[in-house]
Order: sequence, then structure tokens, then C-alpha cells
Amino acid sequence: MNYRGIKDWALLAALVVLWGSNFMFIKLGVATVPPATLVAARLVIGALILVAVVLALGYRFPPPGRIWLMYAAVAVVGNSLPFMLIAWGQRAIDSALAGILMAIMPLTTLVLAHFFVTGERMTRNRVAGFVLGFVGIVVLMEPAALTGLGGSGRHILAQLAVLAGAMCFAAQSVLVRVKLAGNVMVASAAIITIAAAISLPIALVVDQPWQLAPSPASFWAVIWIGIGPTAIATLVYLKLIDSAGPTFMSMVNYCVPVVAVFLGVALLGETPGVNAYTGLILILSGIALSRLRRRLIFP
Repeated sequence: MNYRGIKDWALLAALVVLWGSNFMFIKLGVATVPPATLVAARLVIGALILVAVVLALGYRFPPPGRIWLMYAAVAVVGNSLPFMLIAWGQRAIDSALAGILMAIMPLTTLVLAHFFVTGERMTRNRVAGFVLGFVGIVVLMEPAALTGLGGSGRHILAQLAVLAGAMCFAAQSVLVRVKLAGNVMVASAAIITIAAAISLPIALVVDQPWQLAPSPASFWAVIWIGIGPTAIATLVYLKLIDSAGPTFMSMVNYCVPVVAVFLGVALLGETPGVNAYTGLILILSGIALSRLRRRLIFP
């Protein structure tokens, strides 16, 4: 058995806290900061930190060429678009619910990888895991609410936006595995920088952020999102992948939604219903089932 050292577990715990708390800070941020401005601010802050780290380590960015087109594609699919969808969705739904919805990402990745990644075919366990996770999403979203009153339609639309963000992250993971080459630290800094360059003009035109009056809680939440869940989390993620490998790192998929729910309940006073907890259990069970080796269930 391959035992992990305390450093790897510490990195995993840090990543879980950074990503799991992200939904709570987004909820605090969008209370008085529009989604476009929040996304632009987090990306600009993250880009400044990551570029500084890359330059301090003596790395060089590649010259203009096709690689930058790939960076741009990943920047849109994996950063600008999902960050905007999630921030917009969290204006209408709790942070705990957003964290649970994001758990569908690894299951969506399985489906996309089946079609686009060599050697990643869908097995019976993976199909069963995806179906179980999908059932969890159906339970979570309470389809009956579509016919209800009191703004439930907007609530469903917000949930769909967060789900779309999760699917963007899944597409990003497949795109990176298939197309992206070169130093991952340099690539990450370049991608975040391009995403910031895309998002900043949008925020300036749409929100005119110089006219905003964010509350202190929202202001500092946005600053921290750029520093912690964006820049520091990227560095921790890359270090963990290098130290322990992607299989060990994938345990974050089980922990992040749990942390999001805990913080939403404990610190924001959110009250997820029975459907939310049932959906969480079903989705995490689906992830676990999809990762079981075939012979464990089908000898």
C-alpha cells in the first residue's frame, strides 16, 4: 500500500479548505458586488500573484503561437465562463447548495473523457456512478418546484447556472489532458492572465465598478477569493499533483461539497433541506461507485 506523508495530507486539507470555502466567500461577495466585477477582480488578483511566482522561479512564457490559442480556450471554458455562471447563480441560491451542485463535475468529466480521452472508456461502474449522481441532482433540484410559486423558476435557473459552471470545469479538465502541453505552472499563470484580460473589460462596461459601494464584508471577500481560492489554491493544486499524483488529489471531490455545506450552515446560517443532504449523499456515492475497480463489484 502506498502511504502518504503528512505533507501530502496537509496539502490536500489546504486545497479542500480553499475550494470548499470559496462558495461561502462568493456568497458574501455577490451580496453587494455584481458577478462580473467579482469575477474580474478575482482573476486580476490571481493573475498578478501567479505571474509574479512564475517570474520569481525563473520560468519563461512561450512566444506567440498556437499554444496561446489553447491557453485562451481554457481561459474561457475553465475560468471566465464558469466563474461568471457560479457567481451569478449564487445571487439566488445558498453557498451550501452551490457546493453540492459542483460535485457533479467529476462525473461529467467521466462522460466527456469517454469520448475525447484515449483509454478512458466508460465501464459499468462509471455508468452506474454517473446515473446515481444524476439522480442526486434531480433530487437536489426538486423538479416539482418548477410548477410552484414564489420565484422558484429563478431558483431553478440559478441552480442550472451553477451546474453549467461545473460542466465547464469538466470540459476544462478534458481539454487540458488532451491538448495542453508544456510547464503547468506557466500554463496556469498564462490562462488566468488571459481570463483576467477577458473579464476585466466586461466588468468595466457592464458594472462600472468605480460607481459601486461594496460593503466591507463583500470587499474583503472578493480580495480573498483572488488570493486564496484562485492563486494559492492553484499553487497548492499543482504541488499536490506533483507530490502525490492525481488519484490522491481526486479525494478533494468528496470533501469540497461537505466543507461548503458545513461553512454555509455554521457561518452563514443556511438551512439546506432534506433534499439537499439526500442529493449530496447520492452524488458522492456516485463518485465513489465510478471509481471502484470493476472486479470489486462484477467479479
